[in-house]
Amino acid sequence: MTPRPIRWTRPARARRRTGSRTRRLLELHLAVALLAALVSMTALLVSYREVQNAAGEMRTRAAPAVQGVSSTQLALLRAHHEAVTSVDAGIDRVVGAGARYEAQLAAASQGLSRLSDVQIDGARGRGVLETVTGVLTSYSGSITPGTTTYVDDELMQREKLAEAVRQLDRPGTGVVPRLDVLQHHQMQRMARISTLGPLQLTGWAVAELGLLVLALTLVSALWLLRTRCGRSLDPWLLGALLLTVALAVVPLRATVATQERLDGARHGLADIEARARDHDQDRLADAQSFVTSTSFDLRDRLAVESWQSWTYYGALGAGTLILLLPVAGLGRRLNADYYWRAG
Repeated sequence: MTPRPIRWTRPARARRRTGSRTRRLLELHLAVALLAALVSMTALLVSYREVQNAAGEMRTRAAPAVQGVSSTQLALLRAHHEAVTSVDAGIDRVVGAGARYEAQLAAASQGLSRLSDVQIDGARGRGVLETVTGVLTSYSGSITPGTTTYVDDELMQREKLAEAVRQLDRPGTGVVPRLDVLQHHQMQRMARISTLGPLQLTGWAVAELGLLVLALTLVSALWLLRTRCGRSLDPWLLGALLLTVALAVVPLRATVATQERLDGARHGLADIEARARDHDQDRLADAQSFVTSTSFDLRDRLAVESWQSWTYYGALGAGTLILLLPVAGLGRRLNADYYWRAG
């Protein structure tokens, strides 16, 4: 008779130790994956939403507020220039000579009315606008008689024009200096809105670092299942890994695109503010044209792009999946594999 070969088998205790060690490793991978997914997705969603909210506030409040102050200043200066020019040229007696002045003054009044709804300087800004509205009424009460009522009384006409100049340009209390102060505060607020601060940068760093830890954990879990459990690539973990890579790239790319639009808008608003601050009487019409054309460009630049808006909801759905897929992949192995039954 041929002797039967001796087959060596692993002792039951050794199998239990190996199975228990593998189970602890899988449990550790699952815990790390869930913690990394939770932290990274919380940081990512909050940071992404902050950037999108900043773009919305820039589009609906900050940009119209800065443009509105500049337009109002230029309209007032243009109105005063037209009124003084008509007097100096001796055409103030001509019927309809004040039409251009009145049109600019009406535009300034309408601009102040719109500013009360969009200004971004809070209660301080509302107080400035209320004061400016009152001073503008006094200015109108001086410049209009100076160009219409006292056309035959040169002394009174000069007195009324001097009153109008003081109400318009007096340092600290005139209409234009008060609007300059309001614009300065709005520019500071606009710069804060359109710039990524330290807290937002930290949020993105935490999100990307958490996603990196999650990706490495998933790769390690796939290797562990293949070497310890004899499994090929687990579809659940592989899907979670692909979603993790997508989450690390797509929201960040959308944020970079949004931030580029905000940077361009900030520079455009700075140009508008600089042109309005240049009170050269000979270039007021050109400055108004520049403000109008640049405002239209900024409106197009800040327009909402649908793919960037939907990225948030896509990230929310993907974040939910990367919390569930590791549980499905590793949990199934924890409860069904041979090493656990053997233990």
